[in-house]
Amino acid sequence: MESLQYFLPQVWFAILALFLFLYVMLDGFDLGVGILSITSSDEERRGILMTSLSNVWDANETWLVLMGGALFGAFPLAYSTILNALYIPIFMMIFGFIFRAVAFEFREHSNRKFFWNYAFGVGSFLAALGQGFALGGVLAGIKVDESGHFIGSTLDWLNLPSLLVALTLIQGYVLIGSTYLIMKTEGELQKTHYRTAKLAAATTLLGAILITIATPIFYESARSRLFDVPQVYFFSALPLVGVLLVGLLWRSLSREEERGPFIWTIGIFLLTFLGLAAIVFPYIIPMQITIYEGSASASSLVFMLVFIGFLIPIMLAYNIYQYVVFRGKVTGDGYG
Repeated sequence: MESLQYFLPQVWFAILALFLFLYVMLDGFDLGVGILSITSSDEERRGILMTSLSNVWDANETWLVLMGGALFGAFPLAYSTILNALYIPIFMMIFGFIFRAVAFEFREHSNRKFFWNYAFGVGSFLAALGQGFALGGVLAGIKVDESGHFIGSTLDWLNLPSLLVALTLIQGYVLIGSTYLIMKTEGELQKTHYRTAKLAAATTLLGAILITIATPIFYESARSRLFDVPQVYFFSALPLVGVLLVGLLWRSLSREEERGPFIWTIGIFLLTFLGLAAIVFPYIIPMQITIYEGSASASSLVFMLVFIGFLIPIMLAYNIYQYVVFRGKVTGDGYG
């Protein structure tokens, strides 16, 4: 039983990381397209952008719901503490989801689409901003007592490093949204998103560099981990691989490839996740509560693993099938 209590939290940490990565990758381009829709110059162009999401965007958010449920079941202490500490950014994200969901449906049936257009774009921006602040707040550390319960301030998450993380995440979403639209559009609209992808790649790289510099300066707990041997060799290699991936992304954009930019962007997101996981592990509340201290009982973890483990391949198969069915270009009379 002791070995299970040690092994199962690691399994659930990996499952939560998988859910979070799939959510950020899939709903990331979804939110990025929503943000880009604010800048659309005409209604036909905006309609193409929203049509490219119409058959996939609901399923993309399923991974976030599944991650929340899995966190509640596998690490209940972390679930309650994180929600208490990040109450405002989480509600910011939820309100953003509500705005964009209502706007998406109402826009289709409205004769005057101006308000719903901007509600969808602003909702997407608000959801991404809330996620960025939540991530920054978690990385900054959450103040807890000896029992692991939150004892900090409601606004602990609001600081300069968290703002930097939030703005960089938004740029990352715009980047993956642009590369997605490169695959889904053609003509002048596609050329526009080659340009937005290049701009977002530059700003995302700048944000990543600033975060890399700021992390050891502002976060003492991360500093000790980053510069310990042998971890320092791994963390030193990450920025080099990241610059290489950005270079490959930029080359594929310059060559006007269609699928290459999206693939390289996923590689950048994956590399970022590996770096974050390496910094955080084995903590579920960074540098405060480990996955072993905050996990549910071994019997609960096994019970959840049986059912959610069965559900994961079904959801993956459904998502893959969905994207295969709705593959291809979305065109309009002026941009086809």
